Amino acid sequence: MIKLKPHNVILKSEVQRNRIIRLRPMTEDDWDILVVWNNDPEVLFYSEGDDVSAYTREQVQIIYRTVSQKAFCFIVENNGIPVGECYLQKMNLDRILSKYPKLDCRRIDIMIGEKNYWGLGIGTEVIRLLTDFGFQKQGADMIFGCDIGDHNIRSLSMFQKLGYRRILKIKEDTGKKSNYRYDLGLSKANYHRKEPNADSKRAP
Repeated sequence: MIKLKPHNVILKSEVQRNRIIRLRPMTEDDWDILVVWNNDPEVLFYSEGDDVSAYTREQVQIIYRTVSQKAFCFIVENNGIPVGECYLQKMNLDRILSKYPKLDCRRIDIMIGEKNYWGLGIGTEVIRLLTDFGFQKQGADMIFGCDIGDHNIRSLSMFQKLGYRRILKIKEDTGKKSNYRYDLGLSKANYHRKEPNADSKRAP
């Protein structure tokens, strides 16, 4: 059985006075908190598809252990308290790989599992840290946030604040919690320009 692929990358920043956001490596000692977050219906409403209401411990382990083989998986800490998880992963979606076949494409996934910490800017800072890491240290050509439903305004806004623009708009079936889901992307060139994207000003 595979285990989480280890790494030694730590990313951190001080987003407000006396508030430190730290991304530390996810380890095999983190299953208890990961299972809790992946069994909270309100958290899963935003992070997963319509057919997901809970994950077993075994399913959680399979998901993260598999992802970690081609990703840097992190636990998000706010002043030392675990509040969520995230990862920077090599792109695994054919629709994007076929659109950018010659580019090094990565994707960011994020879950803030502690709901008391929603709306504090933590998610935006996590995406910024992963974006900087992807372009500055990993040599990515493009980074994406994928399959973000239009019901998840908070997640769309976090990426758009950092210059990510809509690459693809996908119509959902009638009765889904989202009418559309989006792939948002940021190129290395636009990242270095640090120019806000006009698309980021439009509501979904």
